[in-house]
Amino acid sequence: MDFVYIERVLPLYKRAAVLTVRLGIEGTLLAIVIGLFCALILYEKIPILRQFVMFYIELSRNTPLLVQLFFIYYGLPKTGIMLTPEICGVAGLAFLGGSYMAEAFRSGLESVEDIQRECAYSLGMNKVQIMRYVVLPQAVSTSIPAFLANIIFLLKETSVFSAISLMDLMFTAKDLIGLYYKTSESLVLLVVFYLMILLPVSIIGTVVERRMQYAGFGA
Repeated sequence: MDFVYIERVLPLYKRAAVLTVRLGIEGTLLAIVIGLFCALILYEKIPILRQFVMFYIELSRNTPLLVQLFFIYYGLPKTGIMLTPEICGVAGLAFLGGSYMAEAFRSGLESVEDIQRECAYSLGMNKVQIMRYVVLPQAVSTSIPAFLANIIFLLKETSVFSAISLMDLMFTAKDLIGLYYKTSESLVLLVVFYLMILLPVSIIGTVVERRMQYAGFGA
């Protein structure tokens, strides 16, 4: 193991890790918003929009992120829509993640029994109040395990960003291997940096999941 080489390239990995985390967070936050919006449409069975959301979920979940990124990065410019690689990466992650988040939220919403909504109606609550105070708190608690698994999944999927010339961790590792042929050192640094990103998320997720286990909900 060439530790002199590792010390020399460490700043490159740090810069790549910052970009990977930033794009991962931005894409995941957008995916959460999209997923919640789609889940509410499916839960309320809104005509037309429901069919559109179902088509989006099937399309997103059954195509690889790499193909989606190629379409956004190379296909959209053919229609006159020019996007930077960073925007393409975030958009692709949000497009893929939105469908997974939608299914996670939908399963949580449907786990709340109808009798609870009926009781809320009998207490004089309107539809918005029922969703905010009765349904959503329980749905979020139930969805936490799937929700956290999706976050980790999306952060790992950032590894394909290198295909659209983003200087993420994977791109940096492949570039350095091609330049210096230090395969073992480059891959070890790649694994270490991904562990540094994903392990804290996993630990925090476990703590949050335990704290959200109330009223019989949660894993």
